Amino acid sequence: MPRVMIPFTQGVEEIELIAVADILRRADIDVCLASLDGQPVTGRSNIVIHADIAFANAASQTWDMIVLPGGLPNAALLAENPLLKTLAQHMAKQNKYLAAICAAPKALANFGVLNGKKVTSHPSVKNHILTSSSAVYLEQAVVDDDKVITSRGAGTAIDFSLTLVAKLTSHKQADHIRQAILA
Repeated sequence: MPRVMIPFTQGVEEIELIAVADILRRADIDVCLASLDGQPVTGRSNIVIHADIAFANAASQTWDMIVLPGGLPNAALLAENPLLKTLAQHMAKQNKYLAAICAAPKALANFGVLNGKKVTSHPSVKNHILTSSSAVYLEQAVVDDDKVITSRGAGTAIDFSLTLVAKLTSHKQADHIRQAILA
């Protein structure tokens, strides 16, 4: 069973976190929600989200994919986290999946793992990505560049999540879920 960790903190965009966790779990993927301190977090729309574990404890485990949700200040806090940077760089070297949506691709740019990759993001962080990396920026809802998958924002969260399912399991499984949720 594939294992996915979703780190998050204050101001996380709830749709981007919950949609991803929900869709991946529908595909029988082991999903771990890791807040920075293991405590409940208040998202951008004042919805409280409970974590499964503290990020420092989750970071020492083995993961097939890390998914970074957006929202502010969540995306900025993730982009500044040295442990997450180390983990993302390690995952990239191991040819494991890194995914980010909305403003969170900014973190992947800061970590140096987007160089030469095709990416997208929320328009608010486009210039940062272009000046912080040698990424090729595309104006698409979801961009899948082998082991790096990025997406534009809350409105693209379902397509993003289904792309992650296809990468971790199969296109058939992603299509089955797409039909079941009428997406």
